[in-house]
Amino acid sequence: MTGTADATRTELQYVTSKDGTSIAYRTSGSGPVVVMVAGALGTGTAPADAAIGAPLATDHTVVDYDRRGRGNSGDTEPYAVAREVEDIEALIDAHGGRAAVFGFSSGAGLALAAADALGAKVGAVALYEPPFIIDDSRPPLPADYVQSIRDFVAAGHRGQAVALFMTEAVGIPAEYVDAMKNAPAPPAAEEGEIQPPSWADMEKIAHTLAYDGLVMGDTMSGKPLPAGLWSGVRAPVLVVGGGESEAFMRAGAESAAGLLAGGEYRELPGQSHQFDPAALTPVLREFLAAHTG
Repeated sequence: MTGTADATRTELQYVTSKDGTSIAYRTSGSGPVVVMVAGALGTGTAPADAAIGAPLATDHTVVDYDRRGRGNSGDTEPYAVAREVEDIEALIDAHGGRAAVFGFSSGAGLALAAADALGAKVGAVALYEPPFIIDDSRPPLPADYVQSIRDFVAAGHRGQAVALFMTEAVGIPAEYVDAMKNAPAPPAAEEGEIQPPSWADMEKIAHTLAYDGLVMGDTMSGKPLPAGLWSGVRAPVLVVGGGESEAFMRAGAESAAGLLAGGEYRELPGQSHQFDPAALTPVLREFLAAHTG
């Protein structure tokens, strides 16, 4: 089934997850369903974050949602990765019971967890640069990273939690992070661009950085990905890396594709972790067209 070129997004809607948490989402387009899974500090229901979803919506129903604890979605304690998988399941069930998923960065880790747990409900998986650290090409995430994030948030130091993420997870030098704190709010994104969040926006959802740390688990420890990590994934999986990204990022993406029974790795020349949606979208559309319907 192929939709029209009208990619207008619906008004904010809600679905109730298994534990009673309200998950906010918007849809656009028509056709086979694709659930978009944001990475750390990302939200799905902000209009500017539809830069990838809008072109996909020419022939798919695109579901952009706020992961729990972010934006307009609720947050129920205690957190568990399984609850986020249930959020994705609730979205899929609300849209016919079967969907493809696309995950960016740590959202790719969550997309894989969902495909591993939900079986036939996930018909295809597309990922952009899951941040796996599988060797010594860059420092691993500290073993106490998640607890440190939680401690900062509990003490009311949300900015320090964001700074820890930026320096330890992303690898940005501390002096650049200091400059980010004092930078003016970014201008509104042009059509087709991805809106970068302000420091204040990131502080608001700093507590969810611990969630992403748990989603990634030991996959950022500097050790090879273990065989059988996603043994339940039966759907075809496309893992995309940027040709200009750091070597560790490309190595992790390629390794993940090799572990998955239906895995395929593809590299986008000239792209980095901050990719151009116009470069990625044709690749996603080609893959989804072959594996959804």
